[in-house]
Amino acid sequence: MQVGENDSVIIVTHEPNWLLDWYWKETTGKNVSHLIQDYLNGRCKLRMAGDLHHFMRHSATPSDKPTFVEHLLVNGCGGAFLHPTHVFKNFERFSGTTYECKAAYPSYEESSGIALGNILKFRKKNWQFDIIGGFIYFILVFSMFPQCNLVHILNEETWSGRLQSFSSTIWSALLFIFEHSYVSSVGSLTLLMASYSFVPSKLTRKKRAIIGGLHVLAHLTAALVLMLLMELGIEICIRNHLLATSGYHPLYDWYRSMESEHFPDPTGLRTRLEQWTLGLYPACIKYLMSAFDVPEVMAVTRINICKNGMMSLSRSVLIMYYTSVFIYFWIFSTPVVSLIFGSYLYICINWFHIHFDEAFSSLRIANYKSFTRLHIKKDGDLEIFTLAVDKVTSIYSTCSRSHLFRSALH
Repeated sequence: MQVGENDSVIIVTHEPNWLLDWYWKETTGKNVSHLIQDYLNGRCKLRMAGDLHHFMRHSATPSDKPTFVEHLLVNGCGGAFLHPTHVFKNFERFSGTTYECKAAYPSYEESSGIALGNILKFRKKNWQFDIIGGFIYFILVFSMFPQCNLVHILNEETWSGRLQSFSSTIWSALLFIFEHSYVSSVGSLTLLMASYSFVPSKLTRKKRAIIGGLHVLAHLTAALVLMLLMELGIEICIRNHLLATSGYHPLYDWYRSMESEHFPDPTGLRTRLEQWTLGLYPACIKYLMSAFDVPEVMAVTRINICKNGMMSLSRSVLIMYYTSVFIYFWIFSTPVVSLIFGSYLYICINWFHIHFDEAFSSLRIANYKSFTRLHIKKDGDLEIFTLAVDKVTSIYSTCSRSHLFRSALH
């Protein structure tokens, strides 16, 4: 079959390379461009594509120059999630032709507003991020535990003085990370390289370094603030005798004293049970109760480290201490790391127009669905209809086959 001189052609491809090439500042689809420009030579009236999960239609503006494609249409609204439209707002040229946007769904304003969900809903939509986010924050401040010299903050008489001392302590901790620590410095440098690589390559290296560096600085500062707040909380509890500091098992010691006082054992049954179970009888109770003694473990170990240094403690005690710190710090830090990362995506998508895939896939928006239908009239004119629904239902009900058959008949 041969295309006639007066025939019109529709080209359908999987990617809208007119938008993506403009966005990524590259050139793809050379074979398709060769077909349209050199063979069809103005007979391609419409190019259609999906892949980007939104709807956009551009039409060529009147010009004296030859127009190779009259209309450009993207409809990928059947995708698993939504893509933004406002990122492509400034697109206007393709293959030497100027285009104007005739329709965008969702609209530019709606698309920009949807991005706000990265700040408000990122953690809810991506709760699995807590696992790695809390672990990264702990690595960033691992070398900072414990903080033994916090008395100067608590001894300040005014809130402005406390805030100033708090800020100077944060700055000192930041310098310590890069000058003396091992784990925290390696973690920070690794995060910096990962953050630099995460910034899209469409930007210059300088801009990628600035954006990636500011991103890491925000996380590192937040991790240090949370670390210092946690250490201050433990220090305040110790000073006000809200945490036991006599040993590692205060709850078990209290249990044994209550047991001896209210449940005497004149026959020595408990001693025989300990012998028969090879010590498992009291040991199991002791270490099960230690699960509720985590704050006390942190307080006692912290005091011992500050007095005698790390080398004075056994490896098992240090493992127990850092495990206890990790549990509390992970719970403390996960809301913050999600908030900062979500804010980063929001700023990038709305201010710099980057991370359009990551910023919207994280929201997992199932709404804004549409489909396109083409109708060729008897006289050869082409009509294009696109039907859309803003909100997809999440409530479904089952019905029998007979009910479906009756509904189809009506």
